[in-house]
Amino acid sequence: MSNERTPLMTSGVCGLAVTACGGKSDVTPESGSGTPTVDPRKLNTFFGVMVPTILSMFSIVLFLRTGFVVGHAGLLQGLLMVIVAYTIISLTILSICAISTNGAIQGGGAYYMISRSLGPEFGGSIGLMFFLAKVCACGEYVLGLVEAILDIFGSDPDSSVSQGVRVLPQGYWYGVLYSSVVLLLCLLVCLVGAKIYSRTSFVILILVTVSLLSIFISSVAVKPRDFVITHKRSGNETLRYNASYTGFSVTTLRNNLGSGYSLDYSTNSVMSFSTVFAVMFTCCTGIMAGANMSGDLKTPSISIPKGTIVAVFYTFAVYVLLFLLVGATCDRTLLIQDYGFLQRISIWSPLVTVGIYCASLSAAMCSMIGASRILHALALDQLFGLPLAPATITSSSGNPWVAVLYTWGLAQCVVFAGQLNAVASLVTVFYLLAYAAVDLACLALEWASAPNFRPTFQLFSWHTCLLGIVSCLVMMFVINPMYSSGSIVLLLLLLLFLHYKSPTSSWGYISQALIFHQVRKYLLMLDVRKDHVKFWRPQILLMVANPRSSCQLILFINQLKKGGLYVLGHVQLGDLDSLPSDPVQQQYNFWLRLVDKLGVKAFVDLTLSLSVRQGTQHLLRITGLGGMKPNTLILGFYDSCTPEDFFLQDSAFCDASMELGSEGEYNFGVDLPSLQAHFPPVRHVESPRWLSPEEYVGIISDAIKMNKNVCVGRYFFQLEGEDKDSKVDGSERTIDVWPLNLLQPGSRDYEDVCSLFLLQMACVLNMSNKWRHARMRIFLNVETESSDQGWVVNEETFRELLRKLRIRASIKIVPWDSVVQHHLQPEEEEAKQALSEDFLSAVNSMLMEHSSQAAVRFLYLPRPSPQRSQNRQYLAQVEAVTNSLGPTLLIHGVTPVTSTDL
Repeated sequence: MSNERTPLMTSGVCGLAVTACGGKSDVTPESGSGTPTVDPRKLNTFFGVMVPTILSMFSIVLFLRTGFVVGHAGLLQGLLMVIVAYTIISLTILSICAISTNGAIQGGGAYYMISRSLGPEFGGSIGLMFFLAKVCACGEYVLGLVEAILDIFGSDPDSSVSQGVRVLPQGYWYGVLYSSVVLLLCLLVCLVGAKIYSRTSFVILILVTVSLLSIFISSVAVKPRDFVITHKRSGNETLRYNASYTGFSVTTLRNNLGSGYSLDYSTNSVMSFSTVFAVMFTCCTGIMAGANMSGDLKTPSISIPKGTIVAVFYTFAVYVLLFLLVGATCDRTLLIQDYGFLQRISIWSPLVTVGIYCASLSAAMCSMIGASRILHALALDQLFGLPLAPATITSSSGNPWVAVLYTWGLAQCVVFAGQLNAVASLVTVFYLLAYAAVDLACLALEWASAPNFRPTFQLFSWHTCLLGIVSCLVMMFVINPMYSSGSIVLLLLLLLFLHYKSPTSSWGYISQALIFHQVRKYLLMLDVRKDHVKFWRPQILLMVANPRSSCQLILFINQLKKGGLYVLGHVQLGDLDSLPSDPVQQQYNFWLRLVDKLGVKAFVDLTLSLSVRQGTQHLLRITGLGGMKPNTLILGFYDSCTPEDFFLQDSAFCDASMELGSEGEYNFGVDLPSLQAHFPPVRHVESPRWLSPEEYVGIISDAIKMNKNVCVGRYFFQLEGEDKDSKVDGSERTIDVWPLNLLQPGSRDYEDVCSLFLLQMACVLNMSNKWRHARMRIFLNVETESSDQGWVVNEETFRELLRKLRIRASIKIVPWDSVVQHHLQPEEEEAKQALSEDFLSAVNSMLMEHSSQAAVRFLYLPRPSPQRSQNRQYLAQVEAVTNSLGPTLLIHGVTPVTSTDL
């Protein structure tokens, strides 16, 4: 039995089968499956969720951008930004908690939640974008750390002499060098594993907490002071600003309440609400730091909701207090012109410096290790094939060290951006899109009303999910419309790419639950009492004995359904009382696999019965649901000719094309050899028949009694160009229609229900893709030598009927006096209850003469005699008329299907 950790089967998007490359999964195998791997799940709620989440949410904003936000936006707008940001992430957290408490979670965090809820296409595309966002965030935090280091230790670019501790040379390439060194340090820590990382994070959290306490203490202990801040501009221009720290002051608080957006000294661009919010929201991109460690947690379904909620409340309180503190103690110039002003006003500046370094470094490590876990999960699922195959390799302790190397390499590319704010908006947009996807996953699960969606966390509803989606999307476009549009386009491209290139998964699709929910609702609305002939369409039940000899007929009927119901029916002979289990249930996968291979839009319905006739009655009664039930039964012809084996002719069923045909396909446990072996070989002349002629004709009679239209197909194994890869458009095809009952020459009614049904079915075929450009010919049989010349009037009447029915066809007049003369007179017919062989041969010769070149022929199928003794004679007559004709569909209609009204 496949489980949630089962990788996608067959091939990835590169078309190559990939294995774990010797790596070990983060799932401990079941007992008896071999030597178990070391269980990497060692972290509890505090170390695995709370610590990394708190540090990720503090990151660079806490120490390096608090003044930037309050200075430009003002205290009121700054607090509004915090409230809005935390409202958005709180709605997402509710969704995270609901999903994470609804079942076991493996490694991959947000990717695992989304992919197992929405399917591999959506999960893979969002997972890849979330991975890239984590990589960019890692580079962003490293750039922020280097910026803080150079504020203290960076030498003056215009001076060749180092002064004091300012010994580090500055410049673009020096910045890249320092960033690379910091990234290397993060790499070493992450390579050791999540356990060491969590212990390192705990030490860092202690240092950051001490730094925060020193800042709050400094606001009371440090006396007011003034500063002169200088900035170098291009052209050796030096700008000087007088700034001051006032301590707690009502005047300072009042001056900082309103916004004061101005020039940002690091980017030389004027700030706005959206640009400041983009930087500020960086502090909220860490809420999934704990979820990303899901593969390392002892109990992720308990730890993720509890730890994330506590961490969010804690960081919210810290940010609000810090915003109030700096808004009441520092003037706007100090806040805007010095990112590291907290060091200036600290009672002991090294404490703040250590806090800045620790917060930035821990956020970078958290992003790196979180990204590596997402990449590892993507690689295990084989969504992207060979390029990510090495990322499945893990150490003996379960650490995906190759995925860490991937992440480090990409983060190294990000640091070439050189400026922290250059990637802030992009990172924020990517995170918001990922949060919207998590909300969407929870919303879909809630709307699907699946009985197995029973999360232990109940503080959510579809309203919170929907509000979370809308909030994320709105803020994305507020921050940067161009990045938002581009990210959505990229998401759609990835989604389409994975949809067409990745194989089907065995995880379960939320789309199937949603479709079921909607289909049930609309089926209840489809009221059979409101049916109208104007909207009639064929709803077909095609009885198939052996698909090996019926594939061409199956493909042809697929063109004839016109958007209606199409069901392949099969009767398995047997008695359930004498069997240990129902053999039919095991056959469905084989039949559905056949439908996939043929590319037809059909359902499958199988039944077990003592006879084929009784089983067909069952299917006619119970197939379908509500207003979607078959109104037309189609049978293959009953004759003694040896059928051909379609499986030996079509390349899709041949071993030579097995690998090519299975690319991007998941076979649901039925591979091509199994499919070929399941269906028995075609019958030979000596093979026993499971259906007698009397029973076959009885099936036709039963269907007519049940008010079902009946079609009988013959010689369709000769029809070519119906497979899904065929480029035939019908331009060289001809459809011949004979609407008269040829076995009853005395009947001259071309407008009875059966004739009109025959015309309608021919017209439906002419509207399908492969027959759209085919020519339709209608043959009218007339007795020209008769003294009654009413056929001329009938012809004009028929032409008028075609015009009213909007049927485009050419009418051919066929004199058949020579044929009718072989027909018995009514009194002789009544005596013998038979048609002469000469008459049947003459009718067949007439059809051969006029329709030998047609691609398909539509003939009138007479109603069988109510006398069972006449069944063999009836079948012999139909067989003689259609002998050697080529693909022919004999039709008997019982329901009105045409309308001349609007």
